[in-house]
Amino acid sequence: MTLGLFDQFSSPVFLGIPLIVLALTLPWILYPQPTSRWLNNRLLALQGCFISRFTQQIFQPINPKGHKWAALFTALMLFLVTLNTLGLLPYTFTPTTQLSLNMAFAAPLWLATVLIGTRYQPTHALGHLLPEGTPAPLIPLLIIIETASLFIRPLALGVRLTANLTAGHLLIQLTSTAVFTLMFLMPTLAFLTSILLLLLTLLEVAVALIRAYVFVLLLSLYLQDNL
Repeated sequence: MTLGLFDQFSSPVFLGIPLIVLALTLPWILYPQPTSRWLNNRLLALQGCFISRFTQQIFQPINPKGHKWAALFTALMLFLVTLNTLGLLPYTFTPTTQLSLNMAFAAPLWLATVLIGTRYQPTHALGHLLPEGTPAPLIPLLIIIETASLFIRPLALGVRLTANLTAGHLLIQLTSTAVFTLMFLMPTLAFLTSILLLLLTLLEVAVALIRAYVFVLLLSLYLQDNL
């Protein structure tokens, strides 16, 4: 059976059961649980150091009221990093290449930040829709533009994450196909292409980490604007 180029992004099904649920559950099993010992092992110490540095960098410019979101954003960051990096392994599925899943993450969190802004600072939240000093004839047009840009934010979050991961996976697949094709025809060119494939894989690992960080960073900026 010949597989298409985009078949790697389809959700796998086993006995009629979608395995995306298993893929979403797996990351939480991989991380070690804290212990009651006075001294943790190196893996737990590294995990704690990463979490503390991440929360300090993300929530330092945010109002103290927004620090309640630290646990949620940190868990989302670890979750996205794990899904993105595990999807680079052979014969695996990357759930974050599905736009529906990314929108399920982006839309509720964005809506929560907007509702918080309208609840605690309604005047400030509505003031974003009309910049100060706008000429009277442009007021209706600017309100429409700012409202559209506000509602585009969750779509931009989901599409940005999906597009970057999908493009990287496709590029790796095309390059690996070229390596297998040239292996017996032009071994020297195949070797050079395999080096390019290794560099693309390292680049994709970096993209997987950066995209997860940017996703959470933009959500924190939306929270900061509404607080």
